[in-house]
Amino acid sequence: DLVPPTVRAGLLGGALTFSQTITSLTLLMGLAVFVMYVILAILYESYLHPITVLSSLPVALVGGLLTLYLLGQEASLYAFVGMFMLMGIVKKNGIMIVDFALQRVASGMPAEEAIHRASLNRFRPIMMTTLAAIAGAIPIAMGYGADGTSRQPLGTVIVGGLVVSQFITLYITPVIYL
Repeated sequence: DLVPPTVRAGLLGGALTFSQTITSLTLLMGLAVFVMYVILAILYESYLHPITVLSSLPVALVGGLLTLYLLGQEASLYAFVGMFMLMGIVKKNGIMIVDFALQRVASGMPAEEAIHRASLNRFRPIMMTTLAAIAGAIPIAMGYGADGTSRQPLGTVIVGGLVVSQFITLYITPVIYL
């Protein structure tokens, strides 16, 4: 009621560029998940096992974004880079479990026992790589170094996403596999 109809609002300059970048990165992230699915489908010669591997990605990304929100940080370009890194690390964990289980099933072991053994035998390597990634990302998340505060969202997304996904992935991947 107070603003005349000739007044228009819109993004300009850096805000417009950032908005377009975020839109492009979101599209790129969806395309990356599709390419991962296709490559895993070729690798496993199955349409279902890639879904098992990729099932932990949404949990990890929500965990990373939730950590950003809880710590009051913004979803910057660095946060998107962190989400791409997070997708790769979490996907690797799923591949380790599913690969091991598929090898056991191919040798004649029942699927329930194969995924159980895979989860137990791959627990240590998964935890080692996850803890190494978290230990490497903690200084970034704390903002150490020159201009460290601008890179804080990168470390925050990685640490938060890995912590959340680790607790859930070790339970969800075997269930979805079965």
